[in-house]
Amino acid sequence: MTSTITREQVEDFLYAEADLLDSWRLDEWVGLFDQERGGYYMPTTDHPDGDPNVDLFLIADDMPKLRSRVEQLLSGLTWAENPRSRTRHMVSNVRILGRDGDVLSVTANFVVFRMRFQNIDPYIGTYHYKLSPRDDGAFTILERRVVLDLEALRPHGKVSFIV
Repeated sequence: MTSTITREQVEDFLYAEADLLDSWRLDEWVGLFDQERGGYYMPTTDHPDGDPNVDLFLIADDMPKLRSRVEQLLSGLTWAENPRSRTRHMVSNVRILGRDGDVLSVTANFVVFRMRFQNIDPYIGTYHYKLSPRDDGAFTILERRVVLDLEALRPHGKVSFIV
């Protein structure tokens, strides 16, 4: 695709993605990914620029792993998400950093509020995306990297939902 892509188009896509996650429409969310090459990554808080092939990551999911994660979360059998968390994803400061052929590099800041058992935990950080434009004006996610700005996962303790 050679047409001009606007920040507004990318923002609309990221806002729609956030809505899918907050609505726990995870089957639709995983459908946003390239089903062959897509990946979802979350490096450790002390090594945000790590390489998932050589460094420890909190999450390093290729598509089979990501589909399995979604199936487990939706099954109701994942004890850490039964009952499921309620979340609100706030996405801001969306920037298109560049384009390499048909792949856009995009960043956005986020705050995800997770409500569970009368606690509200904020997760703060930056998303790094590699997006491929589609002919219908939407995008396919080739890579979604979640870089947390937290110094540690305490008091949160775990990441059992999709940030």
